[in-house]
Amino acid sequence: MARIVMKFGGTSVANLERIHNVARHVKREVEAGHEVAVVVSAMSGKTNELVAWVQDTPKAAGANSPFYDAREYDAVVASGEQVTSGLLAIALQSMGINARSWQGWQIPIRTDNAHGAARIMEIDGSEIIRRMGEGQVAVIAGFQGLGPDNRIATLGRGGSDTSAVAIAAAVKADRCDIYTDVDGVYTTDPRIEPKARRMKKVSFEEMLEMASLGSKVLQVRSVELAMVFKVRTFVRSSFEDPDAPGMGDLLNPPGTLICDEEEIVEQEVVTGIAYAKDEAQISLRRLADRPGVSAAIFGPLAEAHINVDMIVQNTSEDGSRTDMTFTVPSGDVQKALKVLDDHKATIGFDVAQSESGLAKVSVIGIGMRSHAGVAALAFKALAEKGINIKAITTSEIKISILIDGAYSELAVRTLHSAYGLDKS
Repeated sequence: MARIVMKFGGTSVANLERIHNVARHVKREVEAGHEVAVVVSAMSGKTNELVAWVQDTPKAAGANSPFYDAREYDAVVASGEQVTSGLLAIALQSMGINARSWQGWQIPIRTDNAHGAARIMEIDGSEIIRRMGEGQVAVIAGFQGLGPDNRIATLGRGGSDTSAVAIAAAVKADRCDIYTDVDGVYTTDPRIEPKARRMKKVSFEEMLEMASLGSKVLQVRSVELAMVFKVRTFVRSSFEDPDAPGMGDLLNPPGTLICDEEEIVEQEVVTGIAYAKDEAQISLRRLADRPGVSAAIFGPLAEAHINVDMIVQNTSEDGSRTDMTFTVPSGDVQKALKVLDDHKATIGFDVAQSESGLAKVSVIGIGMRSHAGVAALAFKALAEKGINIKAITTSEIKISILIDGAYSELAVRTLHSAYGLDKS
């Protein structure tokens, strides 16, 4: 017998038929004798609908400002998961399974006070553990918790993944199964490269890089939590037949296992290729090259909640001046430029230039630590396809390359082939 946390995303619970299918997956694990908790997202498209209602309400009420109270935003958008958890509990009860729905505040899942993008601080899993021990399935609304102000706080988009991993850690689960609309983690996006392969195992570090660099399979914070608390996490498909052979395999269910590096015996040099479109580049020209200039640039951007990624600095021959180039999401370009302009006197740059429509393509693999020439192979392969590189950043297990967005898919296919990832 094992203790399992199962998480189902929006497409998996998009309608009553799919909720019934999810209930069959849960029933399979219960009948195998496992203790089960389930975390659910809102029905597909429901959160977007609720967010639109919140955004349109001030306008409909005749307000001059489009702003709204973030606490009330959370009260509205968290209702999507509440509906799904109740419906799944009813479906399970109809199958003769003892089940009860739970909202984040009932457990409670304690968060900080950053409404709309809260972070989990603490989970008291004792009551859930007690109920599971009595054979009851806990059906938990993901994406939400209870803030210090005693109000509902949501965790940001993709927060149900984070909820599931955090609950798995709190109840000391043997594993956390993330059910989604894909059957695992692939070497790259199969929609771009049909030869992409599903991986059997991926290390926490590799998955964290893939999630942060554009892979949409798992939310970044959920992988961070899984790595910190060593939560063995399986990515599985909810659309496979719940009763198909092997679906109930406790140790090796179908899908991709995200685990500690020590569990991976044969480590590939390169594990996968990730990409992110809609990147933008900002360049500050002719800065004084002095201590504190970087803090003067990136401090205000951080305070404005603008994520900065690739940073490149070029210093003049005499060392008196420098150019600073960095990337931000395309949607944040104007906001970033305004922040920089507001602090121009403090920073001391001559001109700020920007370019949108770029893409970041990344090569990821823990095997890079012990192999030379990985980066050179990427540069050579892209050069042969006539793809110009605008910026490069590296880490111990990653190489990220900034290119024109028009070449992103070609670059992904080229690198996937160059590293032999299209071979069985």
